[in-house]
Amino acid sequence: MGSLAWEVIGVIDTDGDCAEWTFPAEPGAVRSARAAVRSQLHGWRLDCVADLAALLVSELVTNSLRHATGPIGVRLVRPAGLDRTLRVEVSDPLPDLPRERVAHPEDESGRGLQLVAGSSLSWGTRPAANGKTVWFELAVPG
Repeated sequence: MGSLAWEVIGVIDTDGDCAEWTFPAEPGAVRSARAAVRSQLHGWRLDCVADLAALLVSELVTNSLRHATGPIGVRLVRPAGLDRTLRVEVSDPLPDLPRERVAHPEDESGRGLQLVAGSSLSWGTRPAANGKTVWFELAVPG
């Protein structure tokens, strides 16, 4: 995919049906993760979901930055065969699983998981040995 124009701690893999990156827990991680996701999806010719996936990754990486310290992982799994579902995962070292909440009109935050839930086919969380992963799936037309 050429040289990276965003700050990453490590590119785990961008070949095949998965792409994975690790970003520093710094404010620029949101922009970097969004750019990496958008670039990879364009490379996979999944332009139809690139903007939505980038937006939802922004929300989840922002949540990680607000609540966790340490690296933030982003992983994409490309649809294969008859499966037309893109899976996106965001991981961080905080073991506490996020909860969807209802934000009041005057609240400055608290809408990220609502946005993920309302825009994706499905979403969820899972604990990991070193933190947690929040994932969502998007339908890919075709």
